[in-house]
Amino acid sequence: MNNAMKHGQTLLTEGEDALRDVQLAHKPLRFDRIGLWTLALAIGGGFAYTVGTNKNFGWPIVAQYFFDPAVIQGLTVTLGLTVVAMVLGVILGLLLAVARMSKDRLASSLSSLFIWFFRGTPLLVQLIFWYNLSTLFPKLSIGIPFGPTLASWNTNDLVTPVTAAIIGLALNEAAYMAEIIRGGLLSVDRGQSETAEAFGMTRARALRRIILPQAMRSIVPPTGNQLISMIKATSLVSVIAMADLLYSVQSIYNRTFEVIPMLLVAVVWYLLITSVLNVGQGAIERYYSRGDRGQQLAARKEPETALTGDAA
Repeated sequence: MNNAMKHGQTLLTEGEDALRDVQLAHKPLRFDRIGLWTLALAIGGGFAYTVGTNKNFGWPIVAQYFFDPAVIQGLTVTLGLTVVAMVLGVILGLLLAVARMSKDRLASSLSSLFIWFFRGTPLLVQLIFWYNLSTLFPKLSIGIPFGPTLASWNTNDLVTPVTAAIIGLALNEAAYMAEIIRGGLLSVDRGQSETAEAFGMTRARALRRIILPQAMRSIVPPTGNQLISMIKATSLVSVIAMADLLYSVQSIYNRTFEVIPMLLVAVVWYLLITSVLNVGQGAIERYYSRGDRGQQLAARKEPETALTGDAA
């Protein structure tokens, strides 16, 4: 009797799904939707025509300087800063996330303090601070506390615009990545780590082999957003005389007085880079969501398996 009821419920559910699919397939096209699409296309086309035909935008100048050697050099600096700062930020963020989740009060407190400070202060202020570190510490030394100095360097020799930009971007990114990674680790069932410990795995090995691979589905999407934000955040290093993409176009329009066209050169390059990163992020998300798709397919096959078993 129960098998018959389950069979009937399964058939009823399948019939409702099929009816819904037929209704969606034969859903009449509503005229209000056509009107909205027409209005949106008209507004978009009108805006594009206005921008394209407005001589004040200086599109010929944009085309002239788009592949200018100075612009390409600045683009290279921007991409290099992004990669270095992002790699350092992810590595340090992972360490901070593990430390904050640790049962050690000292490690957890220091990690929380780091995250609180670097998330709570503007990135621009941090960059200016690192660039002007020599005003606070003319010399950087290594030595024994309250004892002799083992080595000493001039701060200006160590903290150049390049190192100031990398330190500022990496430390700021580490604070955000720590929270992203911590959220991803918390999304994994605690029973996974307990099972790994029951099988004799060390905490580090369980984290590397079991916890992190499962947490990646929650970590990858916000990390992609952080990477895109990092591309745009590198424009702030122009204030410390770092020759990135924005600084390069600024140096050109300070000479030619073509402010808007040169800014458009930077805007188009930023849009191209972020568009490529969006495509890559989508591919990575699909890769890590394969397990979810497998579970959905398995869930769809369960009624068929149940029917086959009842029939047998």
